Amino acid sequence: QVQLVESGGGLVPAGGSLRLSCVVSGRNFKDYGMAWFRQAPGKERESVAIISFNVREIIYADSVKGRFTISRDNAKNTVYLQMNSLKLEDTAVYYCAIAKYTWTFATLRDEFDYWGQGTQVTVSS
Repeated sequence: QVQLVESGGGLVPAGGSLRLSCVVSGRNFKDYGMAWFRQAPGKERESVAIISFNVREIIYADSVKGRFTISRDNAKNTVYLQMNSLKLEDTAVYYCAIAKYTWTFATLRDEFDYWGQGTQVTVSS
């Protein structure tokens, strides 16, 4: 059974930082791409950052480039999202997701098949 458990969300003032973590079990973590998505109220779920299984490919949404950093620790089966210079518009529920297939660079939402429960990030003015 594949499980993804996120942590690290919370309330932070604008300009502050948070680090999200997502621990994966039930799959050979090192063989799969990982991603962070977010969903704000009334909006579609959007990808924020994606990292390939071998860390050779990383992409970010334009809205977070230069502020967010995705990374992974295969020894801990964990993917991270370091979020700096947070803005009000970063407020959302953040989800981690694991790719369906091994050794591929998944980029579309449908290419990820298991999701975490979500962690709320709220940026205050």
